[in-house]
Amino acid sequence: MPEMVFEYILKQNGIDPSKDLTINQSIDFGSTAAAFSGGQGDFTIEFEPAATTLEQQNAGYVVASLGVDSGYVPYTAYSAKSSYMKGNPDVIQSFTNALQKGMDYVQTHTPEEIAEVIAPQFKENDLETITAIVRRYYEQDTWKENLIFEKESFELLQDILQSAGELEERTPYEKLVTTKYAKNAAK
Repeated sequence: MPEMVFEYILKQNGIDPSKDLTINQSIDFGSTAAAFSGGQGDFTIEFEPAATTLEQQNAGYVVASLGVDSGYVPYTAYSAKSSYMKGNPDVIQSFTNALQKGMDYVQTHTPEEIAEVIAPQFKENDLETITAIVRRYYEQDTWKENLIFEKESFELLQDILQSAGELEERTPYEKLVTTKYAKNAAK
């Protein structure tokens, strides 16, 4: 997905990824930061904590954010069968409410407070690194205020998948997405 988003952004800016640059797809995604710091390539696409670690090691620095440049791409979406949703609406609503509480928390707390709360989940990183990562996401407005899967984001996701040759046929938003539970949670 990161490469598809990257190539989509390039195309939106008049750059043809197949002609105007070389993208090395032979490196396992978990090894790209090490390959970059070892001298392979001029740029790399990294998730956190790899991007911040490269900066801390003076091996590179973040020049742009795919999330900022692409718009709200729904990287995380939860799916359930219609039959399950129909038979278990309380479970779906409770799950969505819990997720919304997390969204509310990041909207109402500082990066330092957020980092302190989530630090136990990221034992491989120190609090300073976690805080730097959260601050970057916070400043980039990475987290939406709610969980409502907007039609605009759905269409953007399909645009990206189609541009990458991974989507043969578009699906109508109304056929695949329900926002009822997210709207209730956001109240």
